[in-house]
Amino acid sequence: MAKVSNKANKIIKKEAVFKRLSENRYAKFQYEILETIEAGIELLGTEVKSIRNGNVNLRDGYCSFRDGEILLLNVHISPHKNVGSFFNHDPLRNRKLLLHKKEIIKLKYNTEKKGLTIIPLSIYLKGSWIKLTIGIGKGKKLHDKRQADKQRDIKREIKTALKR
Repeated sequence: MAKVSNKANKIIKKEAVFKRLSENRYAKFQYEILETIEAGIELLGTEVKSIRNGNVNLRDGYCSFRDGEILLLNVHISPHKNVGSFFNHDPLRNRKLLLHKKEIIKLKYNTEKKGLTIIPLSIYLKGSWIKLTIGIGKGKKLHDKRQADKQRDIKREIKTALKR
């Protein structure tokens, strides 16, 4: 039996580390995503258990600023089932995002001056940490959405034509 080198072993471990728990596909339809940033989230114990079970909904979520911090609003994390109601969390509570000060200032500048918005795109495990990918996006108009649909249909037709 051949021995696996340390470098190959590290690559295998690194690939196994990322596990996507939830994704906001609707955001890519509603917004043109210009930039993405990885952020940590300040969570309670029961929230961590629920997220690991995949009981999180990012669809209506957005980010806002308060007192020099950035908060994740309107993201529904279902209460954990095996815990009593006293120890459980509020499903729609505001959650603080963990970012560097420079990143927060940059995001605040983009939202105030350029009229962009910050949307949660996906939530995943990175090792034992739960991370959130947020996107800086510009809202699409109806004609932009139609144009994107046309482009998608054209690409699909090209792929099917090449397979023949």
